[in-house]
Amino acid sequence: MSSVASVAVTPEKETPVGRLWCPFHVTLAATIALFTFFFCGRSIADPDIWWHLKNAQILVQQHHWVRADQFSYTVTGTPWVNSEWLSELVFYGIWKLHGVAALFFGYVLIVELMMIGILALAYHASGSIKASALATGVAVVFAVVNFGPRTILLGWACLLALMFVLWKLLKEGDAPLWTVPFIFLLWVNLHGSWLIGLIIFGIVAGSGFVSGTWGKVVAEKWTPEVRRKLVITAGAIVPALFVNPYGYREVFYPFDLAFRQKLNVEHVVEWASVNFHEPRGKIVFGVILALFLLALSGRRQWKLAEVGMVAFGLYLSLTYVRFLFPAAILIAPILARQMDFVPAYKREVDKSWVNALFSAALLAVIVWRWPATKIINDDLAKKLPIGGAHYLQTHMAAGERVFNHYMYGGWMIWSQPSIPTFIDSRTDIFEYKGVLADYLDTIGMKNSVAIVDRYHAKYIFFPSKDDPFTYFIRHTDGWHVIYDDGVSCVFERNQSTS
Repeated sequence: MSSVASVAVTPEKETPVGRLWCPFHVTLAATIALFTFFFCGRSIADPDIWWHLKNAQILVQQHHWVRADQFSYTVTGTPWVNSEWLSELVFYGIWKLHGVAALFFGYVLIVELMMIGILALAYHASGSIKASALATGVAVVFAVVNFGPRTILLGWACLLALMFVLWKLLKEGDAPLWTVPFIFLLWVNLHGSWLIGLIIFGIVAGSGFVSGTWGKVVAEKWTPEVRRKLVITAGAIVPALFVNPYGYREVFYPFDLAFRQKLNVEHVVEWASVNFHEPRGKIVFGVILALFLLALSGRRQWKLAEVGMVAFGLYLSLTYVRFLFPAAILIAPILARQMDFVPAYKREVDKSWVNALFSAALLAVIVWRWPATKIINDDLAKKLPIGGAHYLQTHMAAGERVFNHYMYGGWMIWSQPSIPTFIDSRTDIFEYKGVLADYLDTIGMKNSVAIVDRYHAKYIFFPSKDDPFTYFIRHTDGWHVIYDDGVSCVFERNQSTS
């Protein structure tokens, strides 16, 4: 076993900020804020947020959780676990403030706070504000896959909170571990991604039950007191997970997703692997290469926990593009720690008035580029089937059925709840009953007409263009177009084929 001292290095220490009223750290945070804002776009046209808002509206107005499907005609009454009910309340509260303008503001604010949080986490782990800013810039590019008014953001916020506790434990040998069960109690009610946090907690906790040095990798055992606290914390997490409106079904949902929802994982875009032919994939490859080179040439040792977190983060990000965000949270602090070649911050050359001027200018750009409500609404009109849903509402008779596009279901639930959907992006419940398989066969031109006939759909509600199934129906006898606004179109079954 090699000596730890033989490879240990003391990196250049940064000068404390002292009494500066606006240090360079603020300017770097403002730079990250502007960089993040440019990736936020000007759209809230996420297909899921609308049924999330409807669920929250039901909870607020009717004082009960949604426990079974009440929005479709294909799986109506089927028991359902709404693992994101608390996140839905957050976004519904934001919506109630000022509609779409508030929803955009709220989503951007959440994303901005999280990116600044990653910057703070990386700085806490590395002690280098400049390296932390560079690592956070990479994290922004990773995380953009989840940008939007999305409930999963609040799940990743819980992961970020957990990582502050774990990094304090890794650096100082002690941390407020009593907060961890409360983080998981909140997390299980915000989003089903809590299992990722549990795995990370296990990686960090387990790394301190061994000791040794393997090249540049070092592990030190926890003190008996810390081991005792970790065991107690792990024991407290389990019951905390069961404090939710759905009981054990909520706790087992992530496992259901992993092992039962095969079609969901195979066909939803976010569950695809990273495509290295795309710009994002090339950046991911660049980060992997950088970590590899830093591991070979860097002067810092790697904690065993760091190796475990990087390995798990890379597994998450390479297997499912959806998990690039948590990978960013895991990898950014470690990347910053390894970039010890970045020049340290020098308090003696820092000028508060210069930092304040630059920070104000950067934030002013955000204000200048902030989209007006009309721009947000115009974007929604181009991406959502607003006109088509309204047409169906005014022309469909009670009891008539529509075969709708998967991405249209959420908007239908929110804007026209009296029209039952065939399918929507609550994918799990439709996979259980075979509806998702029928939908995929239909849009894949496998017995399409026969499947639509079997469900007795009188209308078909799909995008106007650039959709193969729309083209197919346009050239199929028995259907004719009754509405087309260039975004969505409605086909009606001919009377002779009814």
